[in-house]
Amino acid sequence: MSKEILMQFMGFESKRDVREYTFTVREASGDPREFTIAIAHAAFNERRVRFQDAPDVCALRLKRELATWGNDPVECHFDITDAELEDYRSKHSSPKRGSTARPTTSF
Repeated sequence: MSKEILMQFMGFESKRDVREYTFTVREASGDPREFTIAIAHAAFNERRVRFQDAPDVCALRLKRELATWGNDPVECHFDITDAELEDYRSKHSSPKRGSTARPTTSF
């Protein structure tokens, strides 16, 4: 029997203080479960996370939860912490080039 888990991003909903990202998780042997992961609007306003990166940040959090609990985590709603945002940014930011750096050309 395969333990393959399918995680599908279903979209987001903007609420008063957070954006909630919804995922459905399906396992071949069980019923689908729905999970929501919230990111505070302040994180976007303060540029601690970009809108286009938010689903990935949430998916990584959900994958960690599923790795710990399988398809049966105790909770079905999670909040992204400042530490998680900083960890994501440090691992996914591109190296900055100096202002005097010029691209090299080859002939």
